[in-house]
Amino acid sequence: MKRSPTYNDCLEFLGGERLPAAFVNLDAFDANLGVILKKLEGSAKTLRIASKSIRCIALLKRLLEKGGAAVKGIMGYTVEEAAFLYENGLDDILIAYPSVQAPDMKLLAELTSKGADVSMIADCEDHIRAMGAAGRSAGGELQAVIEVDMGYRPLGDTLVFGVRRSPIRSGEAVLRLARLADRVGGVKVIGIMGYEAQIAGLTDRNPFTKGLNPIKKMLRELSRPDVARRRAGVVKYLAENGLVLRIVNGGGTGSVDSTSRDDSCTEVTAGSGFFCPHIFDYFSNIKLTPAAFFALQAVRAPTADTVTCAGGGYIASGEIGADKLPVPYLPRGGELLAVEGAGEVQTPVVFKRGNKPAVGQPVIFRHAKAGELCERFNELLLIKDNHIVDRVPTYRGDGQCFM
Repeated sequence: MKRSPTYNDCLEFLGGERLPAAFVNLDAFDANLGVILKKLEGSAKTLRIASKSIRCIALLKRLLEKGGAAVKGIMGYTVEEAAFLYENGLDDILIAYPSVQAPDMKLLAELTSKGADVSMIADCEDHIRAMGAAGRSAGGELQAVIEVDMGYRPLGDTLVFGVRRSPIRSGEAVLRLARLADRVGGVKVIGIMGYEAQIAGLTDRNPFTKGLNPIKKMLRELSRPDVARRRAGVVKYLAENGLVLRIVNGGGTGSVDSTSRDDSCTEVTAGSGFFCPHIFDYFSNIKLTPAAFFALQAVRAPTADTVTCAGGGYIASGEIGADKLPVPYLPRGGELLAVEGAGEVQTPVVFKRGNKPAVGQPVIFRHAKAGELCERFNELLLIKDNHIVDRVPTYRGDGQCFM
């Protein structure tokens, strides 16, 4: 991989650009794809791209093109987004978050009628009945993928590590929904998803929570065999009862190594790792290269070691914590002020070891998460060999807002 851009490189290619600006280093982006695909080698599994972590048609297409046969399909997040992706030439879309509202059901049925290979997560009778009614009204059959809860429960329901999403926890529960789909018609269960969030999304060398890192590492280690056993048990039970699954999905960037070794899965999902926001520096099991950045203009110098930047309050979703703030990246040595953080209209950065940029120069930051950054910018500058080689619209730049 080519060397990462230095601050002088950034000064050069951002010269004349209006700030704030967001940019992606394609050399690092492509290298991160290679790292993730390396984890899947020999597993016979394909990689599904999580679109919410990219939110840019050009970069989604780049991953599909560069990945070849090893990269197959998109994991989207709303029905409207799935329609937008399909209109832009992308297919095999798994909508990861269910809906029962009438406009979504109508649109999902229309997509299916057009020949789109689109499926949606379901985990209760309401989901199945709504999809079935829409499928029957359109004279077709919608595709459902049942989400199975993969939370780690060492003490039963009194202590749960994972995300609060699906109530489905067994093969029997999946089969009941599949049988319901057969009875109501208009919908067919084609797969399952078992997302191990407590592995994929739990950092174990986080500098903002150093005291918890050993506990989080232990939880990840204990959860891996538990997830593999339970997911395999669901797949085995369904096979024994005649339910053929086309999709068995699992994983995320933070668990791609263990999910790729799970024989019950047919595919692994990843998304954030391609951009490598700063939270992905804090996983012990995967090493990626920072690829996505944003630049703010230093507009004030309130003290000898501080500049104040215009804008920058791009806070990541999730539980509140310092690790959800963006971090100054270049010039080296910059730190946010604890009493101000990153603000909507101003973000002070302290350079205690020198390197303070001049008023008018950029300060380069990394976002805590991946695709959320694109909600703040209409375009991404694409950098290769430390030069701008293209400008591509984000979803926002394409006039889209799906959440």
